[in-house]
Amino acid sequence: MAVVRAPIFQLVGYQNSGKTTTMYEVIQRLSSDGFKIVTIKHHGHGGKPDIVEKKDSGRHVNAGALGSIIEGEGRILLQAEQTSWSLEAQILLANALTPDLILIEGHKQEKYPKAVLLRNDRDKHLLNELNSIQAVYCIDSNCRNDLQKDMKQPFFNDKEDFYRWVVNHLKSTITSEGNS
Repeated sequence: MAVVRAPIFQLVGYQNSGKTTTMYEVIQRLSSDGFKIVTIKHHGHGGKPDIVEKKDSGRHVNAGALGSIIEGEGRILLQAEQTSWSLEAQILLANALTPDLILIEGHKQEKYPKAVLLRNDRDKHLLNELNSIQAVYCIDSNCRNDLQKDMKQPFFNDKEDFYRWVVNHLKSTITSEGNS
């Protein structure tokens, strides 16, 4: 059986650039149109994400299980632990859910198509350091004049315009990759 991979899109930027809010808006808009989205979020706050230690799944992982899957009324929770998980391994897990799209928050240096979110013009160095940039959003309206003149990608200061662009771009990506 061939493994079908969903299209992947990243939202990247520094802390407080609007990534989580954008993820929420994009997920909500696409899912309301019937698209199945799986997300991967980089836990960039240091340390391991929290697990419920006293629940059976947490106890299983703490006892040495590589992973624990819990199912109830159609919901599955997966807790898994090893030294580290590559983004590719996380994408393989996400693809097992047969989504229409995998949306990644973070992992700036990865090669996937991405939108870059800037807090202000001090973050503009990211535009020279990252690859596969499809669009740029800057919270600070002052960075538009400085950045837009040299850019090939769409540039946004208005968050609603940015959300609309991302959603339309992803719908187009899902549709075109679904037909190939």
